[in-house]
Amino acid sequence: MPLTSTRLGPDWPCQVKTPGSYDWERSAAKWLRELVPARYASYPAFVRHPVLLARHAQIQVEHEIRVARTALQTARADLPRLGLHEGAIEHAIKLYAAELMQLQHIARSVRAVTRALGESAR
Repeated sequence: MPLTSTRLGPDWPCQVKTPGSYDWERSAAKWLRELVPARYASYPAFVRHPVLLARHAQIQVEHEIRVARTALQTARADLPRLGLHEGAIEHAIKLYAAELMQLQHIARSVRAVTRALGESAR
């Protein structure tokens, strides 16, 4: 049974068509390819199996979240040693915090797409 847009929720990426609609898996794969390094996007296994691409995108985004979290947590201690003034440090902290929130949203979106791809593969 295809998912309906009411079940998709706020984390469903607007770039991906509704599951069950024409060409939805292609739109999902296109969106997922934007989340992984370019060299991965063309691997035949990822092209043939979008759910495998989705799994890799999940791992990629999880690592990016860890990087952003580390950058945020260490900014006040590390950035002054690099010679940055307080204004630049505060700007960097805001940037890292915003990026962390964006990445967490992307991670939820990837999980939603991965679930839908898994359901459609069954």
